[in-house]
Amino acid sequence: MPRNRSGHSVIQSAIDIKRWQQQPPTVVEARPARCPACGAASCPLGGAIQLQGHGRRERQVWGPASPDQPPEVISVAARRYRCLGCSAVLLVVPRGVLGRRIYSAAAIGFALALWGLALATAIEVRRRVGPARILGESAVTGWATLRRWAREVAQRRLFAQAPDQGPSASLRKSAATAAASLAASADPTTRALPIEHRAFLGAAHAA
Repeated sequence: MPRNRSGHSVIQSAIDIKRWQQQPPTVVEARPARCPACGAASCPLGGAIQLQGHGRRERQVWGPASPDQPPEVISVAARRYRCLGCSAVLLVVPRGVLGRRIYSAAAIGFALALWGLALATAIEVRRRVGPARILGESAVTGWATLRRWAREVAQRRLFAQAPDQGPSASLRKSAATAAASLAASADPTTRALPIEHRAFLGAAHAA
């Protein structure tokens, strides 16, 4: 179970980012079925609620809402819960929001596909995926974040379901392999779309 920097366990809801923003779920709707720390049922039959609402926490999410839209910064109100059994604090986020990452899973999958499969330059990938407009000197010739994602893919710390290319694979090859795997996991009805669009959609569900 991923943990964010404040120590909360991060749990993805079945509700996607767009629907979460349009109609934030209630405490009941977002409550997990069990505590991931101790396994206790959140609402045992005939017993008291074990995972109690513990407020909200704003989370920023970066990246485009769709492959054809410009990158943006949005804020979602994640739901917090506290387990009465083990005192664990849980953070429930929309599907596609990743623990310890400010970019959405879809944005990362899209970036990997643009770089690894469409062979876009790192600068072009940053323009289409990154919302930041104040950039450092290194951004003139590349995008360090993109290479870090590719490195984490190679180390199986990101999208670990992608086939392992082995230690000799280049970062771009690792990005391409992960992106192809994500595209393959997208809904079959999207097969007519460009592969980078399918990687965007597949990443939102595969994370």
